[in-house]
Amino acid sequence: MYDWLIVGAGFAGSVLAERIASQLNERVLVVDRRDHIGGNAYDMHDQAGVLMHRYGPHIFHTNSQQIFDYLSRFTEWRPYEHRVLAEVDGLRVPIPINLDTVNRLYGLDLTSEQLEGWFAERAEAVDEVKTSEDVVVSKVGRELYEKFFRGYTRKQWGMDPSELDRSVTARVPTRTNRDDRYFTDEFQFMPKGGYTKLFEKMLDHPNIEVMLQTDYQDVRTKIPHRRLIYTGQIDEYFNFRFGRLPYRSLKFEHVTLNTRRFQEVGTVNFPMTQDYTRISEYKHMTGQDHPQTTVTYEYPSAEGDPYYPIPKAENEQLYKQYERLAGETPDVWFVGRLATYRYYNMDQVVGQALATFRRMAAARESRPEDAGAPA
Repeated sequence: MYDWLIVGAGFAGSVLAERIASQLNERVLVVDRRDHIGGNAYDMHDQAGVLMHRYGPHIFHTNSQQIFDYLSRFTEWRPYEHRVLAEVDGLRVPIPINLDTVNRLYGLDLTSEQLEGWFAERAEAVDEVKTSEDVVVSKVGRELYEKFFRGYTRKQWGMDPSELDRSVTARVPTRTNRDDRYFTDEFQFMPKGGYTKLFEKMLDHPNIEVMLQTDYQDVRTKIPHRRLIYTGQIDEYFNFRFGRLPYRSLKFEHVTLNTRRFQEVGTVNFPMTQDYTRISEYKHMTGQDHPQTTVTYEYPSAEGDPYYPIPKAENEQLYKQYERLAGETPDVWFVGRLATYRYYNMDQVVGQALATFRRMAAARESRPEDAGAPA
């Protein structure tokens, strides 16, 4: 009999497994369909010996001291500030759009103050910002929207930005200074030994067992457990009772090249050309010294593993039906991206898992018999 069965060995499941095992001294079994731990953050050395990310680049960044300190128990860090270029009009310019982006693209010599006015002159009045298109054209106008956002978004999501919730493009800021970092968080690092090593240390506890290549449906009635933490797709847990929640997927093409460096920065976006959305080169991120380099081409897809919940109002309404059902399901906690139908950064998933554990521990302390009540 296990105290907890945890479905999924990504950040949500692994953090909760570690907390329950080390802080509550309870037995945990973690199961995962894949042949490895770490979820989408899994990294590995390929045949050439280059450390790469099987599911595309994962860049750690956070403003939370608490989350950074927690993860620091399981890894040392390598400072890394991610930079991205977008190939537009035959040039490679910084994205998010900043002062250098505009000056290089248009052959100008604007100051930050002048750029504010330049944006204002081109911005379109929008009565209410509802869609991803509204977000961009109301800030920088239609021409930059067409160059940087529309094509990329249509490839990434398979639909026009005018059909998507504003949250999609709101994630990418517009700057009037020369800051070319993709993120501005206080803590920007990569795990020194890689993400997989971090997960190995996190799950290395005598109260934790891990079973890989194991489907929850195959073991749910065979392995005795008191409580369940589910980090998979919430609609799948309920046998798609109300229909399937739609996701966007990705296809990855990993290529090893006989050169030390392939591109100027970690990631180059292609909003106007190519079938792929971006190329990422891992040695920028890992700092690895190797005579070869490995890059990944990303092709968005309607089929495949669920990566991105599609942010539309009707999808949120469908999720709410499953959320209500989850609230009525005793002794099951739904945690993580797929279980809550949200796009989270890695640090946000860790934060959600830590907050969930605090609620679990508080419930156990106050009413041990109710410790497994859903969040």
